[in-house]
Amino acid sequence: MDSRSAQLGKKVAVLDYVEPSPRGTRWGLGGTCVNVGCIPKKLMHQAALLGGMIRDAPHYGWAVAQAPHDWATMADAVQNHVRSLNWGHRVQLQDRKVKYFNIKASFVNAHTVCGVSKGGEETLLSAEHIVIATGGRPRYPTHIEGALEYGITSDDLFWLKESPGKTLVVGASYVALECAGLLTGLGLDTTIMIRSVPLRAFDQQMASLVTEHMASHGTRVLRGCAPERVEKLPDQQLRVTWVDLASDRRDVGTFDTVLWAIGRVPETSSLNLEKAGVHTNPVTGKILVDAQEATSVPHIYAIGDVAEGRPELTPTAIMAGRLLAQRLSGRTSDLMDYDNVPTTVFTPLEYGCVGLSEEAAVARHGEEHVEVYHAFYKPLEFTVPQRDASQCYIKMVCLREPPQLVLGLHFLGPNAGEVTQGFALGIKCRASYLQVMRTVGIHPTCAEEVAKLRISKRSGLDPTVTGC
Repeated sequence: MDSRSAQLGKKVAVLDYVEPSPRGTRWGLGGTCVNVGCIPKKLMHQAALLGGMIRDAPHYGWAVAQAPHDWATMADAVQNHVRSLNWGHRVQLQDRKVKYFNIKASFVNAHTVCGVSKGGEETLLSAEHIVIATGGRPRYPTHIEGALEYGITSDDLFWLKESPGKTLVVGASYVALECAGLLTGLGLDTTIMIRSVPLRAFDQQMASLVTEHMASHGTRVLRGCAPERVEKLPDQQLRVTWVDLASDRRDVGTFDTVLWAIGRVPETSSLNLEKAGVHTNPVTGKILVDAQEATSVPHIYAIGDVAEGRPELTPTAIMAGRLLAQRLSGRTSDLMDYDNVPTTVFTPLEYGCVGLSEEAAVARHGEEHVEVYHAFYKPLEFTVPQRDASQCYIKMVCLREPPQLVLGLHFLGPNAGEVTQGFALGIKCRASYLQVMRTVGIHPTCAEEVAKLRISKRSGLDPTVTGC
């Protein structure tokens, strides 16, 4: 947003500072996505997918020898790419005459912030408009003995120089599932511990298929369990004690790494928001905002993960920031539309979705007014190596009344992000089931299966696709 504001003629400064993680991990300019989120995650996910392709290759005539994965080589390449992005952002700010301060800021009053450098030097800055975009950081279960001392989070995983080895991932979020999936794909002994339900904010049928796929492809899944204690053994391994919540029985396991992925907390506690009069949700700690992204103080705005009720997704924050910059410069009055935002969970079998889950559609419109079209399909690429396609599944949630407006699309399969991105435009433009059925598919692709969804759940017919 800072670059956009500067382009629109505003005098702009950006204050950016990364508080090191409890393990001492720090990184450069660009926020969570660039440094410890989407970018390194997708690259390591790709590394894991390549392992599967290597296993497929002999079936296609390539005499490729199986080899163990080298974490250090991958990590070095990924981290170098992230550093190049840090540099690119820095140059871009400079080119657009944005003043950059590597200082940790907090409010002095509604128009002034105080920034403190690493060396303790203070800088005061005043502005007509202030935008808070501090994002969030992983949550630690501080009530668990040894959690902080011996555990890591996604803030650390992507900056490890050496393999994490045998890993316990604790959590049921998309971060937990993605990390567990890519570690398994890289050949590491990986266990995921889920207290209740996976991917709580997503369609639950899809979430079940995602975890089924992971479990059948090497990730050990401990359901209904909660960790109680982490201890370091003399040989540096970590001994974890957990409880099975249904039976109240204790169990113990040893791991090289324990990764906490139990959610994220907004970076608001050190901002001294009360000095500016900015209100937060006392439960979540997130900043309360209106449709203009304005806080309780009209000239102070909050965008991204730090704002209450917003999707925790980089592209929504970028677009909200761009539109805010345009409004502040008088170029437009357009507001950010948070409906039908597409996203993808980069688990080993990717899950892309846009719009309402089946549960949300039924809750909003009533079961009798919702029609769900679905299919289990087999990607052509899976046929020659005889890959299991049991969880490759698509469903389209529609209003039952003609022309059957599409309320949500859920795609589980290869390249889910690429597939979902295209259909997201149609759903944003209020596509109907009839229009989707009149869309010519590109053959042979997985995406074309969306345009071939003929069987409804209500019919009770077998949704398995047969033929090519």
